[in-house]
Amino acid sequence: MTDAEERGDARRGRAGRQVVVTGYGAVTPLGHSADETWTAMLAGRSGIDTVDAFDLTDLGVRIGGQVRGFTPDRYMPPMVSRRADPYAQFALTAALEACEHAGLVVDDRLAPRVAVIIGSGYGPVGSIYRAANILRDKGPRAIVPSTQVTTAMDSAAGEISLRIGTQGPSRAQSTACASGADAVGAGMRMISHGEADIVLAGGADACVTAVDLAGSGNARALSRRNDDPAAACRPFDARRDGFVMSEGAAVVVLEAAEVADRRGATALAELIGYGATSDAHHWTAPHPEGRGACRAVEAALRDAGITGADVDYVNAHGTGTLLNDAIETAVLRKVLGDRVTRIPVSSTKSMTGHMIGAAGAVELVASIQALRTGDVPPTVNCDEPIDPDINFVPHRTQRHERIRIALSNSFGFGGHNAALVVRAV
Repeated sequence: MTDAEERGDARRGRAGRQVVVTGYGAVTPLGHSADETWTAMLAGRSGIDTVDAFDLTDLGVRIGGQVRGFTPDRYMPPMVSRRADPYAQFALTAALEACEHAGLVVDDRLAPRVAVIIGSGYGPVGSIYRAANILRDKGPRAIVPSTQVTTAMDSAAGEISLRIGTQGPSRAQSTACASGADAVGAGMRMISHGEADIVLAGGADACVTAVDLAGSGNARALSRRNDDPAAACRPFDARRDGFVMSEGAAVVVLEAAEVADRRGATALAELIGYGATSDAHHWTAPHPEGRGACRAVEAALRDAGITGADVDYVNAHGTGTLLNDAIETAVLRKVLGDRVTRIPVSSTKSMTGHMIGAAGAVELVASIQALRTGDVPPTVNCDEPIDPDINFVPHRTQRHERIRIALSNSFGFGGHNAALVVRAV
């Protein structure tokens, strides 16, 4: 047993039960499943293109990461697909895949101890905008009664609970771009403290809309490389000019290790650390010294019972904005020390774009896949790294023989910061 593993065992003895990941699912601009998404990541394929879902007239930003070719009726009954906002459709699809992957069937015995936590930065914005337009154009009698359900932030968690039959807590989590990671962290705490045995946790967003492109574009947060969408998201590259708005979802099945053992489920990774903080600085800009982000990473490592010297891979927040990438690089240098120059650090947002509330959950899945396979997905478009001493895994997947512990960062508007630590099993 390594020193890091011994410290982790000591931490679990203090904090509660061991938490393992037994399944996951994803819907992203790269594919309609976790496997499709992972295969595309390893190939360095971009899911970013010119948006074709609505009129782009007068929009300064015309690119995004859409989930293309998604047919909800393949995954849910028509009565559900008709009422559910796309973000809830993506979340439900990812949850169903995660349960299948985990071999999880929620029966009457399990149901009271199974919870659902779904994070989202924007929630069902498509349904909200649509309802507002119907009210304006057709009047109040045209608003269907289910609008109260479909325009609620908890609608994704509700659809999952109804479909799968969970009877434990079911709730929404909203902390901007940290929402998916915070939902997973909250699920970990729930199991560790004995409030649930199994938690379906993750994030979802479907905010590639005219309103959201206009708003984030006017805030000068988005890349304007409309003429070259695949090259638009450039994390840690000197020529980066903003993030790319995207959509998608990911859900993981978290279980108490002893419950997974009783079910005969395979543990894919162990979730060993979670930390969250707030900057209390600015609505859209990170703290200039990265104080909140630094404390979140330090808290996650401390929770895991490890130090920065134990980390073998970082899936960075890496949005491609001027401030985020520079500050995150400084945070990693501070927390990991010299270790950061000896391990791979990559941003899969370079291929998916920024899926907002879904990002942290999708990136956790990628981190677990890296632990399981030794393949580290690349940071595409990183032609001129802002820190030449750090291995940002430019352009192509790299093979690393020993990746035991991975750190996944998520930092969001409003100063929300979250970090997750996972370990190979």
